[in-house]
Amino acid sequence: MSTILFVLTGARHWTLNDGTAHPTGYWAEELLAPYRAFTAAGHRVVFATPNGAEPVVDRASLAPEANDGKDVEPEIAAITDLTSPLDLAKVDVAEYDAVFYPGGHGPMEDLAIDPDSGRVLTETLDSGKPLAVVCHGPAALLAAQREDGTSPFAGYRLTGFTNAEETQAGLAPKAPWLLQDRLTALGAEFDEGPAWQPHVVVDRNLYTGQNPASSAPLAAAVLTRLG
Repeated sequence: MSTILFVLTGARHWTLNDGTAHPTGYWAEELLAPYRAFTAAGHRVVFATPNGAEPVVDRASLAPEANDGKDVEPEIAAITDLTSPLDLAKVDVAEYDAVFYPGGHGPMEDLAIDPDSGRVLTETLDSGKPLAVVCHGPAALLAAQREDGTSPFAGYRLTGFTNAEETQAGLAPKAPWLLQDRLTALGAEFDEGPAWQPHVVVDRNLYTGQNPASSAPLAAAVLTRLG
């Protein structure tokens, strides 16, 4: 059995470019699909957030049409460990076999500038253990930095929520910045798949998924690596 760390946003809103607070959190499918896959395979999942804040689900992600017609709130409520996550600052990467970052717009607010998350990402990448990040989760990569100021993800091929998808979702004009632009600016090679279709990119031990539909195939790829 492996132990997999899920790093979740603790944010409850995303500050738009006009200063308004857009309600958000983590995206349900991006937590549930990999959680189901890992636990069904017999692995243990541990949650962590900045300051140990209890994460909240983005209410928009609970719509039945986003979850194959299902009401997933009871399933989320049944994951009791979500109410008492670890403080990200106290996480020791050596205790985990893989690290997974679900998305939602929340990471754009907190994980993108969180140095503790940046440390966890860098240490996991350097360890060779599977590091999986999906949708807006790659915003967290912006906080990872070497001592010389460079990004540990420069030169990696990866994906994430695209400018096209943000535009089609209606939030691009209000966004203070766009994820695809920032990841490209890090020096990463951004691999864009068709909008809203599953798309997973693997480069060394970095596993990335483009959007919510990529969550399950991303988890499957990590499971193949864990064996």
